[in-house]
Amino acid sequence: MTDLLDNYLQAGFNGSLAFGQRPALLVVDVCRAYLDKDSPLYAGVEDALAVNVRLVDAARAADVPVVFTRVRYTANGADGGLFYRKVPALSAYLPGNSLGDFPDGFGPDADEVLVTKQYASAFFGTSLAATLVAMGVDTLLITGFSTSGCVRASALDALQHGFVPFVVSDACGDRAPAPHQANLFDLQAKYAEVVDEIAALTLMRGCRKVARED
Repeated sequence: MTDLLDNYLQAGFNGSLAFGQRPALLVVDVCRAYLDKDSPLYAGVEDALAVNVRLVDAARAADVPVVFTRVRYTANGADGGLFYRKVPALSAYLPGNSLGDFPDGFGPDADEVLVTKQYASAFFGTSLAATLVAMGVDTLLITGFSTSGCVRASALDALQHGFVPFVVSDACGDRAPAPHQANLFDLQAKYAEVVDEIAALTLMRGCRKVARED
């Protein structure tokens, strides 16, 4: 890994993005499908769920907006297009299937933004970018499931829409450690800043301090 990192750094993959003044926490698809052992999408990400709970609580305490996403399809999955055809396990998000629900005790408050999507990125085919612009957001702390899928796609699109993406490594999860770690490495190298829970909490506390000084 050291040789690989050196290779990337020497090639110029060594830039960094500064944390902005108006962040939001984007919680991507934290739902029962990844937590229920009978689900085809089960990923054993209970530890990451616990981190998400703490981050959401901290964001609310710091007056950092929290945006949640979920996946929902029509009865036959037609609005999922080729993505739905490629991944039959997405039937977990058909109407009436509780696997698409948020875990007990976790989810958006009535005054928080909930984005319903059909594809991997939280931005694709949704009003998320316009909503964030209207809220004055310039940076996203990104969490959720899975690291190699919807988190990666959302982080890439955040960058491409002009929002600085900070992916919280231990608040994300995947079916296996290898894709999780590989995608975090690639995100850090090319598209995002990757931080852990402690760093994310510190950044949000800094926002609260600045707000109080203003």
